[in-house]
Amino acid sequence: MTTRIPVTIEGNLTGDPEHGAGESGNEYARFTVAVNDRRLNESTGRWEDAGTVFHRVVVFNQQARNLAESLRKGDNVIVAGDLRFGTYTDKETGQTRETRDIVADNVGASMRFARVQIERTPKAEGPAATGPSVAPASYASAGISR
Repeated sequence: MTTRIPVTIEGNLTGDPEHGAGESGNEYARFTVAVNDRRLNESTGRWEDAGTVFHRVVVFNQQARNLAESLRKGDNVIVAGDLRFGTYTDKETGQTRETRDIVADNVGASMRFARVQIERTPKAEGPAATGPSVAPASYASAGISR
């Protein structure tokens, strides 16, 4: 049984995303995000690292392809998705182990410390839309001006 919890994290990629396809042909990208907890030291007035948490993330389909082509190790990202907990049996020891992964609904480059140039990809691949064409209405005869 798995438990799903919605989460949003911001952090840095610890390596280039791993891109591939499953047995069913669905594309995926896997990567790890390091989230650093920073705190203000009241006595020194300086920010200090208070620990790092590593999150394994997976994203599917077109977003997986876009992510693998766009992001690299060290890039700052924002991830929104479901935190999923699961269990599996270790093949070597036979012990039950727990997993914690984020199945991402959306991944984007953070623009806090970088600029991003958007290149749009088609939403769907398929035949071009066909059907009747409609001309815009004319406002001249109705006495309407912009």
